[in-house]
Amino acid sequence: MRERLQKYLASCGLASRRKCEELISQGRVSVNGAAIRQLGTCVDPAKDVIVVDGREIKSAGPFVYYALNKPEGIVVTVSDSHGAPTVMDILQGVPERVFPVGRLDRDTEGLLLLTNDGELAHRLMHPRYHLEKEYLVTVSREVKEHNLHWLRKGIPLEGRVTKPAEISIFRKERRHVRYKVVISEGRKRQIRQMFKTVGHPVLALKRVAIGPIRLGMLPLGQYRSLNQKEIRLLREATGLMENKRRIPKGGRTRDHERDQRHQAGDQRAGSGDRQAPRKTRRPFKRNWSQEGRG
Repeated sequence: MRERLQKYLASCGLASRRKCEELISQGRVSVNGAAIRQLGTCVDPAKDVIVVDGREIKSAGPFVYYALNKPEGIVVTVSDSHGAPTVMDILQGVPERVFPVGRLDRDTEGLLLLTNDGELAHRLMHPRYHLEKEYLVTVSREVKEHNLHWLRKGIPLEGRVTKPAEISIFRKERRHVRYKVVISEGRKRQIRQMFKTVGHPVLALKRVAIGPIRLGMLPLGQYRSLNQKEIRLLREATGLMENKRRIPKGGRTRDHERDQRHQAGDQRAGSGDRQAPRKTRRPFKRNWSQEGRG
């Protein structure tokens, strides 16, 4: 079965689909010995030999999913040319080849997802799915309400207006104020630029949620596997799995039984068969003439 080269590479856990497209454009991918630079090239994994940077790429094993509480100062990349510590240094105990989903600035801490599921990673980063991300933003003083109004509504950044954001006070402390910010896009350093625009440079920034996945009590610098419920919620949020209503034991719901009764009633009414009249209970009639006798 033929499929697009970048999609196949992502499904093998090599990297996200966007990163795989960069590898193709840079001429680092070859198919049957010929270098490929054209995006959209189709391959047949069962027949073609696909090589990236001299290494043959084959289908990945079972997909794995991890949540990491990234510390400040760690670079979100598989390898850094300047020798800076990366998130992969923290995940040295993970046997599978995984890659980070999306970005998180070097000076930002918090939740980062890593996986070898290229299709899910692609959808998590694609703006079509509007996956919300929640942050805790620390500034030195309270932001005036009219500035919060513009931040919530959207402000121009680099020629484009930001999408609406949810912003509320999370905690007031003696020397700073912490805000909860929820956005559905992921521009580079977006939240820092938003608050800087209204005169409030960000002192600290922490991501605490990506869609249905929350950081919770995961210690800084530690990672954990996502559970089956979290994986299902992620796949539902990105359209990879239908969100089916839970059916109780017996396979029937009250709505289902009600619909069945209504449907049966409509069929009887349309068939022309005479139905026996329903028996009605006669109201109780009190005999006042007998009252008082005895």
